[in-house]
Amino acid sequence: MADTAAPLPDRLGYRVKRRLLGPPLVTERIRREKLRNPIALGVLASDCISSTAYGSEEMLRVLVPVIGVAAFTLILPVTGAILLVLLLLTICYSDVVTIYTRAGGSYIVARENFGPDIAQIAAVALLVDYIVTVAVQVSAGTNAIISFAHLLGGTWTGIDHLQLPLSVGVVVLLAYGNLRGLREAGRVFAVPAYLFMLAVGLMLVIGVIRGLTGQLPHADVHAAGAVPLGESDGGWLYGASLFMVLRAFANGGSSLTGLEAISNGVSVFREPQGVNARRTLVAMSCALGTLVLGVSAMAHFTHAIPYRDGTPTVLAQEAHLVFGGGVPGALGLAFVQLATALILYTGANTPFTGFPFLASFVAEDRFLPRQLTRRGHRLAFSNGIISLAVVAIALLVVTDATVDRLVALYAIGVFTAFTMAGAGLTAYHLRRRERGRIRKVAVNLTTAVVSATVVLIFAVTKFTEGAWLVVVVFPLGVWALIRINREYRAEAAALEAVPGPRDDASRWHRHVVYVLADSIDLATVEALRYAHELRPDEVRALHIMIDESHARRLMARWERTAGVTVALEVVECPDRRLRHTVRELAARTTEDGRTALTLLVPRRTYSSPLGKLLHRGTAEALAKALEHLPGVAVTILPFDVGRAVRAMGRRRKGRQMP
Repeated sequence: MADTAAPLPDRLGYRVKRRLLGPPLVTERIRREKLRNPIALGVLASDCISSTAYGSEEMLRVLVPVIGVAAFTLILPVTGAILLVLLLLTICYSDVVTIYTRAGGSYIVARENFGPDIAQIAAVALLVDYIVTVAVQVSAGTNAIISFAHLLGGTWTGIDHLQLPLSVGVVVLLAYGNLRGLREAGRVFAVPAYLFMLAVGLMLVIGVIRGLTGQLPHADVHAAGAVPLGESDGGWLYGASLFMVLRAFANGGSSLTGLEAISNGVSVFREPQGVNARRTLVAMSCALGTLVLGVSAMAHFTHAIPYRDGTPTVLAQEAHLVFGGGVPGALGLAFVQLATALILYTGANTPFTGFPFLASFVAEDRFLPRQLTRRGHRLAFSNGIISLAVVAIALLVVTDATVDRLVALYAIGVFTAFTMAGAGLTAYHLRRRERGRIRKVAVNLTTAVVSATVVLIFAVTKFTEGAWLVVVVFPLGVWALIRINREYRAEAAALEAVPGPRDDASRWHRHVVYVLADSIDLATVEALRYAHELRPDEVRALHIMIDESHARRLMARWERTAGVTVALEVVECPDRRLRHTVRELAARTTEDGRTALTLLVPRRTYSSPLGKLLHRGTAEALAKALEHLPGVAVTILPFDVGRAVRAMGRRRKGRQMP
């Protein structure tokens, strides 16, 4: 009995997981896995604030080839338009986190106001955005490192070939950090956000001082590798079509991605969650607006120009021009670039917080597989984290970790989510009689219209650059989620249709137990003993003959084995189709409609990898073959061969001791 009650040994996989991720956290600790506002700002705002590193550059990448140096003047009005959108979104999402204090953001808003089917538009939008965000952020972070190497070394050769492997490695590292649990991720990923704000803020202050004293230099817009200049006579919009301005605005809209992260992760805040989330959201928006405007203004004054291959970046050039040469300049450049790389890499952590939470909500509503609702070893949604990492790595490989190619896929998802949030809140306030109702309806409706317009602009202007893929994925994704939901609902309806009392509930007048015997051993003997414990009308031991010589040896050994009281019957199987033979036998046994059959199948289990490799099981296949036959039940009796081997070893060792 002591051996039977002994605790189960940990599997190899669990021991490896414990070594890599640390000891498991108990479920009760979920309530304690909450973040203070400063840490939450660092963790959840990294994606949003880090877009400062490439938002202005993406605008210039569209404008410079069309209007040349006039692009450095036009960038400020375009940035102003983006900041107006930021203001609208901040007001809208302040409303979201106040009303909907459960994580989920625009998905929860759309579900509560438009129903679960319409909400899948927001679900697909956010899931796609999270995946692309990981790829964009890590690619831009690697660009920052390569830019630092270029500007410091003054050469165009070096570590460019490491763009893809470095990016993939960072995704793996981020997934590992999040698998360890939210608290650990918070401590690790909060610091880079503050370092980046400090680094860029210092650069802007020194840049303003040097600009006021006339010491701020210009970049060489004709440098080798730079984006070619378009023609202009200094006119503001000379040569610039409305289409190109809209393309620049769409590219710059990538600066606003990540704004929804706080509403999607509101449950990680401490109580009162709504108030803390709103304060953090306002602080994040103020920081983002200041940094985006500062970087665009610095580009206006320094003429920092994008390069064809993405390095050195506009932000890196600005830092190089502001801090100057020498050791102080190199230190300043290193501070900005390393902080930029860190926040871009950790900005990719925001989806690792939001994606699993959102996927778990969608799965709870039965629109995604239920496995996504399970918390793992460290209370994180491990399946969601792993899924996000795998798809993001695949996207990096396909695009060769190129930021410009990834941005084309970027903003459609998040602005679709913005549209759903604004429209959902509009419907929410229209149904209520409350103070300030008209103002709230006006703000949220305007946010929805503006966001939908941005989606349309992005889809049209970036269609040929890769946005077509997102346009195609959206309806397919929504269809797939709704199809999963229909399958779950059909299964639930079938399983919940419990019949009432039946007149023929006791129709079985005879119970027969068959024990399948492929050999005579402890597993078979235990199965025979269990068969008698069922008190059936008849117990039969059956051997399905595949090999005639093996069957003869088994029958001879069966007769010689003491304690076996049930005769062995051999059933021929000339075509060696074991499952079909067993099924036909079971069907014949129960064809009278009055006989119930229980088939006992001994299953020998092996704890060692070698044992699993050397033996294959057929018990589950037999059970599946008989599952639709009326009056037939299959019972699989596991027998641990490894434990029997260890017990025999202990007995032998005991006999050898003096």
